[in-house]
Amino acid sequence: MAATEAHGLFDLDNHFYETEDAWTRYLAPEYRALLGQFHLTGGGGGGRDERPAGQENWVVKPGSLKELLRRMKSDVPDDYYPLMPPLAAFSDRDERIKLMDEQGIEACLMFSSAVSTEILYFRDKDPRALHAHFHALNRWIEDEWGYAYQNRVFCPAMITLRDLDLAVAELERVIDAGARVVNLRPGHAYGRSPGDPYFDPFWARVNEAGLSVAFHQGESGWNAAVAGDWGYDPNPTRVLEMSAWQWFNSYGNTSIMAVLSALLYDNLFARFPNIKVASIENGAGWLPYFMAHIDKMRGMGRNGPWNGGQLKERPTAIARRHILIAPYPEDDVEKIVEEVGHEMIGMGSDYPHAEGMAAPREFGRLVQHLPEDQQRWILHDNGVRMVGLT
Repeated sequence: MAATEAHGLFDLDNHFYETEDAWTRYLAPEYRALLGQFHLTGGGGGGRDERPAGQENWVVKPGSLKELLRRMKSDVPDDYYPLMPPLAAFSDRDERIKLMDEQGIEACLMFSSAVSTEILYFRDKDPRALHAHFHALNRWIEDEWGYAYQNRVFCPAMITLRDLDLAVAELERVIDAGARVVNLRPGHAYGRSPGDPYFDPFWARVNEAGLSVAFHQGESGWNAAVAGDWGYDPNPTRVLEMSAWQWFNSYGNTSIMAVLSALLYDNLFARFPNIKVASIENGAGWLPYFMAHIDKMRGMGRNGPWNGGQLKERPTAIARRHILIAPYPEDDVEKIVEEVGHEMIGMGSDYPHAEGMAAPREFGRLVQHLPEDQQRWILHDNGVRMVGLT
């Protein structure tokens, strides 16, 4: 990892664990009954209903998905992740800085562990409840972590486009509080494309403030929209209860390609050239396919509607300037770089979650045979540019 000798890692995908009052400390009382316990615990807390005595507050072991999958193949499968007592660094920013020093991480994006709680339950409910849900979490983040702590821990503010006026108001507030990155769900904007000019008041403020936008893997609305038509549960209580068909067709690849292509085809980046967006924890195996087809489909759709007007250059050229992708640990990153180049790839370890890497440095193995300048770009420089440090 010669590329990190002079500079540490910039990890696009770290997570903290919320404390019990993360959703309630600043949540207006009138929304508590409407949201219900599922939402007040961050989507059920991601845990089993009953744990052994003394392990109620334990967390999954970093990088333990492989262990889980091995057990699920055994004669006596166990469909839950191995647990461990939480480290202080999982919920304390000063302890996390110390851990980052040990891990060789110069800086990181630090997401909520309940990042995927924006569910379609809210489509027909009062949109103010969903905004209140994220506003409460953002206020808690400001108390406990900050948006740019020591210019090393960058926590994205959670925003929903469920209601434009409320989204702009919360955006203005988090900008004033120091946010560098905001997170949107990797899906539709409740009946519109997120790149539709209807949302230009939101994007204009993002552009003016020099913010970047993350689309972290989570509930996108895609499964709810299509799974029922194929005979599957559109709203499973746990992702591990989804069918193989759902994993393949309605989670991850499909939704993130839809979002990014919408932003490109809606001409968002021509209207707002300062904006950079990142796909986080959605993998990168789909990226060569995406880049091989977005130009062709621009031509196929030339006589169709164009929300933001016809593009003046190839979508692939726009994507290389404005879009950053964090691969999965199991992705063949060097092969992806060979096919599409290194400019759109950034490191993401998903630490300390089970699906990611037990140690963020492990990501270096995925790019170890690339030229040193490309390694540095992927392991460090792309993330630095994401938060405006250069």
